[in-house]
Amino acid sequence: MGSMPITSRGTLSVDLLIVNARILTQDSARPRASSVVVHGGVILAVDPDPALLSPARIIDAEGMIVTPGFNDAHAHSVWFGLGLIETDLSNITSLDELYETIHAAASSLAEDEWVIASGFSPLLTGAQPDRDRLDRASGRRPVWIKHASGHAYTVNGAALALLEGLSEPIVGGVIEHDRSGRPTGLLEETAMELVQKVMLPYPLATIERALDLATTHYVSEGITSVTDAGIAGGWIGHSPREIAAYQGARDAGILSTRMQFMVSIDALQPLVGHQDDPLARGLGGGIRSGLGDEWLSVGPVKIFSDGSLLGSTAYMTEGYVGCPHNHGYLQMSEEDLLSSALEAYGGGWALAIHAIGDRAVDHAINIIERAQQLYGRAALPNRIEHGGVVRPDQLGRIADAHIAVVPQPHFITRFGDGMASLLGPERTGWSYPAKSLLLRGAVLPASSDRPVSYGRPLNVMQSFVERITPDGVVYGADERITAAEALAAYTVGSAAATGWAERKGAVRAGMLADLVFLSDDPSGVLPGEIAGIEVVATVVGGAVVWGSERLRAR
Repeated sequence: MGSMPITSRGTLSVDLLIVNARILTQDSARPRASSVVVHGGVILAVDPDPALLSPARIIDAEGMIVTPGFNDAHAHSVWFGLGLIETDLSNITSLDELYETIHAAASSLAEDEWVIASGFSPLLTGAQPDRDRLDRASGRRPVWIKHASGHAYTVNGAALALLEGLSEPIVGGVIEHDRSGRPTGLLEETAMELVQKVMLPYPLATIERALDLATTHYVSEGITSVTDAGIAGGWIGHSPREIAAYQGARDAGILSTRMQFMVSIDALQPLVGHQDDPLARGLGGGIRSGLGDEWLSVGPVKIFSDGSLLGSTAYMTEGYVGCPHNHGYLQMSEEDLLSSALEAYGGGWALAIHAIGDRAVDHAINIIERAQQLYGRAALPNRIEHGGVVRPDQLGRIADAHIAVVPQPHFITRFGDGMASLLGPERTGWSYPAKSLLLRGAVLPASSDRPVSYGRPLNVMQSFVERITPDGVVYGADERITAAEALAAYTVGSAAATGWAERKGAVRAGMLADLVFLSDDPSGVLPGEIAGIEVVATVVGGAVVWGSERLRAR
């Protein structure tokens, strides 16, 4: 924290004093405060006696709301940053508009250059693009469209001609064909690797630029910490050397937020050890979850068990509405899923298991329970990512095993009608739980899965509270939470789920000085007004990293 010299007047010399604030501390011992002192990037005291201090800087909050910095417990920063570079399809609502956008993007490219576009959602357009129309729109340049779900690509005929392995069996994925047996261009789940074999890895410089763009955007929304949910391997990674890009970005001073990254299970290798050591897989030298510091740290291992609800590939006990024989599927066999997870856990890795369908959630719970029986609790919390459908009978087991379920409530705001049509009324009531987890004493973090969905925390908080679909229908009313609970999820909840509860998520002495200045109190406005609250400024480690011109110093 650095030295704190006593001045000649007998006062304590500190870096920063914030006064005249309405601080929502998230500390049950002192829920509200009006001032906070920061030194060496850490909160030194809350509501101190100002006569005892000699601050280098004083910020007069002028009655603004101040909260702990927001913590997105599940996002994809490189993917998001690349999307800020690539052609954006996130707001496309018709195929004609999509073809026009592809045509415009292709017009400035060389004849053999790929058109790369991100954020496409077939739920918004109502159908998949036609490969031949994409050929015409792109001038027969290869087209690579990344779906917003992250679980599918669409490519055109020119791109298909460059891919190898289209006729080979795909385990854990699908190459869609039309009735004549011709590939349509839709590649689901592990079939996406056919494109990645041609297009990856990205250069480290490109990944670092993506991180710069992403984290610069994050702080404008009050986000001070992010967990990246899968890097360095599998179809979710961008380079086998992706970890080096994170370190490079930090060394270059372009990480604006604190980052925790999950390593994809595919990037871990079998580890040789003593005969008394457990069977294990990991990174070279035995690196495991928890390594790092408050700026860059190693999180859990990311394991994909099933697919996407948006793509009807999430693994369900019962079939999808309108297609009762489709239960989705696992991305690997049950045996391989269990053995790979236990080997990673034996190597010291906490588990973050992507499980959206309720049958996949069954497998995730079983795996985590078994891992903890064999090896005890991990250094970081074990997690289930998403929990798209969680049955009532699963909730108690989740709480008893201290599993953090990490939901994305803004999926409801953006995709809720489509999801409800696939699930039916009963399963919609179990979908992306929040209140039921809190009632059972489980940890409730907040996250966006950005760029799959919009990631501004105040908008996600409103989704937590309202749970209203684009058509204005309430989605799982019993899972609504209060605005105060939503704010807690984005602060103390995410800190607990990511293993940082002792350093992040609350305004109290000893915590990292990560703060957000807001124009209003999320718990003091109508639910429909939460997203309209303005982020005035963001502080990371005591430094104002966004909005400094809007804070009054004295």
